[in-house]
Amino acid sequence: MRLLRAGICSMVAFAVLAHGAVEPWSEAVLEIGAGLLLVLWCALVLHEENPEVNWNNLLWPLAGFWLIAAVQSLGRLTVYPFATHIEWLKGSALVLLVFLAVQAFQTADQWRKFVWFLLIFGFVVSLFAIIQHFTFNGKLYWVRELRFGGVPFGPYVDRDHFAGFVELIAPAGLSLLILRGERRELWPMLTMFTLLPIGALFLSASRGGIIGFLCEVVLLLGLVFFRRMEGKTVLAGVIVLVLVAGVVGWLGIGRALERFEQYRGLEVTESRRVEMTRDTWKIFLDHPVLGTGFGTLQSVFPRYETLYDGRVVNHTHNDYVELLGETGATGGILAILFLALLLLRSWRAMDAGRGSLELALHVGALVACFGILVHSLVDFNLHIPSNALIFLLQAILATSIFS
Repeated sequence: MRLLRAGICSMVAFAVLAHGAVEPWSEAVLEIGAGLLLVLWCALVLHEENPEVNWNNLLWPLAGFWLIAAVQSLGRLTVYPFATHIEWLKGSALVLLVFLAVQAFQTADQWRKFVWFLLIFGFVVSLFAIIQHFTFNGKLYWVRELRFGGVPFGPYVDRDHFAGFVELIAPAGLSLLILRGERRELWPMLTMFTLLPIGALFLSASRGGIIGFLCEVVLLLGLVFFRRMEGKTVLAGVIVLVLVAGVVGWLGIGRALERFEQYRGLEVTESRRVEMTRDTWKIFLDHPVLGTGFGTLQSVFPRYETLYDGRVVNHTHNDYVELLGETGATGGILAILFLALLLLRSWRAMDAGRGSLELALHVGALVACFGILVHSLVDFNLHIPSNALIFLLQAILATSIFS
């Protein structure tokens, strides 16, 4: 399964570097890649004497979302069949990659290596983002024009989505440091790989991202002190927080505050977000059972828009309300089921842990999921394939009981 694990990591890296995999060509690569990895897994299983198919209960609500999209698309229960079909294909790739991850990652050591991959990759992406920020010429990777505008940071067209990426990887490093889940000789490297992305997050000046990260810190400290209240753990937590504050101060919290004001006119205002949420809620009230169809918000929204500001609305800047508008109460129930399973199963997994490493892996993954879920109240990170994929993989890690 080593080759399968490498393939999944490759898909994560590609999706992030391809601006989040939000364009047709990158979505197609993600879908084809998922299909090829499925073929690889089938070939590996056929060569085993006693093949087993592993399962994680989070796959049930994910399968439910996949089924909703299939019914909407094939049954023409959508206002825009083509858009829903595209979302169904994209969702199929994500669900398939998550299913394959359940098959490929079974032991604590395998998940540990995945977490290290995320931390190293996140460090490289964040370092690039900082360099690009200070040498920015108005183009992504210094060569690609921004055809539809945006406030880019790193490989992402929207700085909020870079912040979401960091929210999904940084808690793993913080958890390993505070809970001392790694060998002492690895602490300096782990510290570097963890702190630089956090500094880059603050440099991006994403308000939702910074708030989400601060919520992560609060939950992380709460979980750490609740699960393991020891003198060394408290000291490690204090040291890590001091280091985080030092990195943020070094990169310039003042610069981040200045960027808040600089980009105020370029981004969606708080009042506009509230209006979009209200208008999307009206869409849900008119389509309460199955919604208007996955991927149809941009097509439906103009009929419900109460405050037109000259911009096309393709997402509500609230993943939860947008989900209700596109999938109705059926999707809402599945979302509640997913979140309930995530909370209950992750707590059970923490209880079943057999050491500092396992506890650190579970705590870091759960905190990462929590941060992006908070951020999703004011943004649409879960509609960015790269971030959605990492979120789902972290959710699987948080709820996995290692063999």
